[in-house]
Amino acid sequence: MCGFIGIMKNQPSKEFEEYNYRNQMIYHRGPDDEGYYQDDYVAFGFRRLSIIDIESGHQPFPYDDERYWMVFNGEIYNFIELRNQLMEQGHTFLTDSDSEVVVAMFDVYGTEAFQYLRGMFAILIWDKQEATLYGARDPFGIKPLYYKESEQGTYFGSEKKSIISAEDTVDVKALQNYLTFQYVPEPDTMHQSIKKLEPGHYFVKQPGEEMIFTRYFHAFFQPSVKQEENVWIDKIQQVMYDSVDVHLRSDVPVGSFLSGGIDSSLIVSIAKYYHPEIKTFSVGFEQNGYSEMDVAKETADRLGVENYRYVISPEEYMDQLPSIIWHLDDPLADPACVPLYFVAREAKKHVTVALSGEGADELFTGYNIYREPESLKMFQSIPNPLNKMLGWIANTLPEGVKGKSFLERGTTPLSDRYIGNAKIFEEKAKQQMLVQYDKNQPYQKVTRPLYQQVKDSHFVHQMQYVDIHTWLRGDILLKADKMSMAHSLELRVPFLDQEVFKVARQIPAELNIAQGTTKHILRQAARGIVPDHVLDRKKLGFPVPIRHWLKNEIYDWTLQLIRESETDHLLHKPMIEQMLENHRLGKADYSRKLWTVIVFMLWHQIFIENKYDFDKLQTENKKESKLV
Repeated sequence: MCGFIGIMKNQPSKEFEEYNYRNQMIYHRGPDDEGYYQDDYVAFGFRRLSIIDIESGHQPFPYDDERYWMVFNGEIYNFIELRNQLMEQGHTFLTDSDSEVVVAMFDVYGTEAFQYLRGMFAILIWDKQEATLYGARDPFGIKPLYYKESEQGTYFGSEKKSIISAEDTVDVKALQNYLTFQYVPEPDTMHQSIKKLEPGHYFVKQPGEEMIFTRYFHAFFQPSVKQEENVWIDKIQQVMYDSVDVHLRSDVPVGSFLSGGIDSSLIVSIAKYYHPEIKTFSVGFEQNGYSEMDVAKETADRLGVENYRYVISPEEYMDQLPSIIWHLDDPLADPACVPLYFVAREAKKHVTVALSGEGADELFTGYNIYREPESLKMFQSIPNPLNKMLGWIANTLPEGVKGKSFLERGTTPLSDRYIGNAKIFEEKAKQQMLVQYDKNQPYQKVTRPLYQQVKDSHFVHQMQYVDIHTWLRGDILLKADKMSMAHSLELRVPFLDQEVFKVARQIPAELNIAQGTTKHILRQAARGIVPDHVLDRKKLGFPVPIRHWLKNEIYDWTLQLIRESETDHLLHKPMIEQMLENHRLGKADYSRKLWTVIVFMLWHQIFIENKYDFDKLQTENKKESKLV
C-alpha cells in the first residue's frame, strides 16, 4: 500500500520540477518508506505504508535488469497464486512481494496482465526499452489515479493535490454536475486540467504522443437461469468467506469497521472465524437517531470481539472539516465523510489495516430506492397520452400536496428520474444559482449513455449499473480511500472483489428485492452467521445531524463562510443566504443543498483561494502519524 507521483516528459530532460516536494505532500499515504527513480523521460516518487515486508516491496520497483520500473498503490490478494503459476512456468523471483508479481505478470502477459489481478490497485509501469509508459486502475475504482497533460509532459498521482499547479482553474462543467450529484462524476475533477483514469481501464503513453485508453473490465449484470434460493445462499457464503480470507492477508494487525447494518456485521462475523481476536471500531453522535453504536456494541458482544467506540461532537466535526476536504482533493458533499474520517482515526490507534462493507449495497441491491420500479409498476400499463396528462397534472400541483411526488416519479422515465443515490439540485435551481450555467450540460449527459448500454436490462439492474459507474466510484470509494489514507490506514473492501461480483452479477433482480425488502438473498446468506438482531433492521449507516446543526450550532459559521467565500463569479450568493435563512426558520429543509454549497465553498478556499496552509496540514499529519 502506498501513494505515488509520476512525471513523463514529452522531450528528454533532466529537470523534474519539485517532484520530491510533491511526493512529500502525500506523506500520509505512506509514512514508512519513500523512494525515487529518474531518467531522461520519467520520474517516479513513492510513499509506502508497510503491510507486508517493507524491504522486499521497496518501490520504485525495477525488473528484468531495470528494463521496467514500476510504482504501484494497492494490494493484490491473489499474488501468491499468481507467483506460483509463474514459477511453474520457469520464472524465478527475488522477493516475496506482490510488487514483483505485478511487474512479472506484465512482462509475461503485457496489458492482459491487469485482468488477472484480484485486488485494488493503481499502477504505473515504465518500459525503458520501448520508451512507453503503461498505467492501470482496478476494476471498481477502489484506488485513485489522477493525471494532467501539459505542453511539458504528463503528470500522474495517487492524489490530485500532488499535481495541482497555480494556473489550474475550476471546471465550471464539473461544478454544474457536482451541484446535482454531490460529487464530480469521473473522469472529471473540479480542476479543469486534471482527470482520473476510469476504473477497469489501462492506458499506453509514449513521449509526445496522446494517451491511448482501453477498457479491460466491464461491470454489468447478467442474471443466470433461475436457480433455487439455497443455491444462491451457498454461492454467496462460499465466495464471501473466500474474499474475507484473502483480504485478511497481512503482516500487521487487521481490524474492521462495525456499524449496525448487515454489511459490516457479515464481514466481522466471517473475519472472526479466521482471526478470533479481531478488533472493531464504531462512531456516532450524541443526537438521538444519529448513532448505531449501541447496535454495533451488541453485535460485537454477541460475536465476542472488542469494539472501540467514539462520539463525535459538532465542534470537532467542524474543526476537522478543512483538513478532511484537503484530503478529499475534490468537494464531496456526503456528510458521512466526516464520521468515516473519525472511525479511521480511531482504528489507526490499534491496527494498520481495516475491513469495511463498501460495495454491498450496489452489488446486492441494498438501497431502498431499488424497490421504486416495483412500486411504480402500475404506470407501465397506462397509455402514453394518459401518462403525459398525469405528468402535467403532477407538475401543476403545489409543492407538498399529497401524491404529487408519486405522480411525478411514475410518469417520468427511469433514465430521467434516477441518477444515483444523491440528487441535490435540479437543472432549474442550478440555472438560478450558477453564474455560468450551461443549458447544454444537464446532469442527464452523465447518466444517459449508461442507461443506453443497459436499456434491455431489468429496471433494478439498470439502477445498479448507474450506481456502480457513478455513485460508487465518485462518492463511496472516494471517501473510503481518502478518509482512511488521511490516517495512514489501509482500508480493504471484501464485497468489491472480482470473485464476489461474478456471483452478484448473476442473481436475478427479483430475488434481491423479494419479500418487500432489499438485499433479500444476502440477508438469507447471512442467517446463522450474523447475529439475528442485525438481519431485519433498517440500516442507518453514517447519518449526520447536519439538518439540526445548520439551525443552531453551525449557523453563524455557515453564514460567515458564504459571505467570505470568493465565489461570486461562480454562484449567486444572495440565493444561498436566503436558503440558509429559510432553513433556520423551518420553512423548508435545505440541509443537503446547503451542505453541498458549503463544501464547495470551503474547497474553493483551500484549493483556489489558498486560505489554508497545505504545509501546516501536512506537518500535522506527520506528527499524528509518528504519535500513532
